[in-house]
Amino acid sequence: MDFEPWWLIFVPVLFALGWLAARFDFRQMLRETRTLPDSYFKGLNFLLNEQPDRAIDAFVEVAKLDPETTELHFALGSLFRRRGEMERAIRVHQSLLSRSDLPEAEREHAQHELAHDFLKAGMLDRAESAFEQLKDTRYALPALRSLIRIYESEHDWPRAIEAVKTLQGLVDEPVPQIVHYYCEQAQMALAAKPFDADAAHTALDAADHAAKQAGQGESASKAAKVRTAMLRARLAQLEGDLKRERMYLESILADAPEFAGQVAEQLLANYRNAGQVAEGLDVLQKQYARYASLDLFNVVFRELRVQQGAAPAWAFARGALRHHPSLLGLDRLLEAELSSTDGSQQDQEQGPVRGADLSLLRSLIHKHTQRLDRYACRTCGFQARRYYWQCPGCNGWETYAPRRLEELE
Repeated sequence: MDFEPWWLIFVPVLFALGWLAARFDFRQMLRETRTLPDSYFKGLNFLLNEQPDRAIDAFVEVAKLDPETTELHFALGSLFRRRGEMERAIRVHQSLLSRSDLPEAEREHAQHELAHDFLKAGMLDRAESAFEQLKDTRYALPALRSLIRIYESEHDWPRAIEAVKTLQGLVDEPVPQIVHYYCEQAQMALAAKPFDADAAHTALDAADHAAKQAGQGESASKAAKVRTAMLRARLAQLEGDLKRERMYLESILADAPEFAGQVAEQLLANYRNAGQVAEGLDVLQKQYARYASLDLFNVVFRELRVQQGAAPAWAFARGALRHHPSLLGLDRLLEAELSSTDGSQQDQEQGPVRGADLSLLRSLIHKHTQRLDRYACRTCGFQARRYYWQCPGCNGWETYAPRRLEELE
């Protein structure tokens, strides 16, 4: 196609159209800008200058001048909640809900935010009521998850179980903590005075059934099975059935050896009650040889000290620490030795060190082992001296490994 000179006339025309369009947009922007209060720009300026307190005050002023700015209200409510100013966050969201002209979608949003305000403020009754009002809305799923958290914190296990069943009807995903809810019910039945054997049996049967249906991963189902077996062993102990108690405890040694330290004391007591304490010690020593752990080391060492005396106990400890070096193990060994020393001539003649030397050695290492003598949550890092099935920090289930920090490091 040949170039025609008259086409050049389109160049200034197109330029003029572009100039007019830009001028129109610029004027539109100016008109919209003039409608915004000065406090809005002050707030933006404070945010840019990293002055959040003064920015919030400026945005509050904007909200007062223009009550229709619902998005700004939501932003302010979230800011107040993150800063821990729960009373102000609640007031913002309640003011939104009090508006009769608020669209339904934004009303549900405000209700959801208000429920979270109550939850963070620790007002569990009001949070529960607020979340229940969202069951038939687009926030039904997150509201249900929040209700489960509330029921957990209140130890209302029956309602937590029902809420999880409802959740499973809404989403196709495993909810492994339902097994622990049943275990919590069983534990409460066992702790009652007198203990409720029927309720414990019913809860543990339900826990086994839930574990099979949950389709959990290998590690999660192992932890659930261990807890169920431990509770069944405790129930058998209370019912006086030593054979059944031992069966459950030894099944843990075989199927989940990493949990041996958690059941070693109870298993040893079972053998002691049956008049077979030497056999019980032998079982634990063989278990330690197969799967060493610090908690199991403590039990075996103390029992050797009681049954066979200081020399065999020290021989076991030396061999164990040679194969599995551990400051915590040495610290526990020295602690046991110091507590058992009575200053007699026999004690003074036994073992490589005694008296002041032993006390000095333990004091030197004890302060270095304090941070290692804990279990740690794999999710949030919360550390505790005892083993938890549910982390007190992040409320996650099965997040603790049954081994001390030193063993994990």
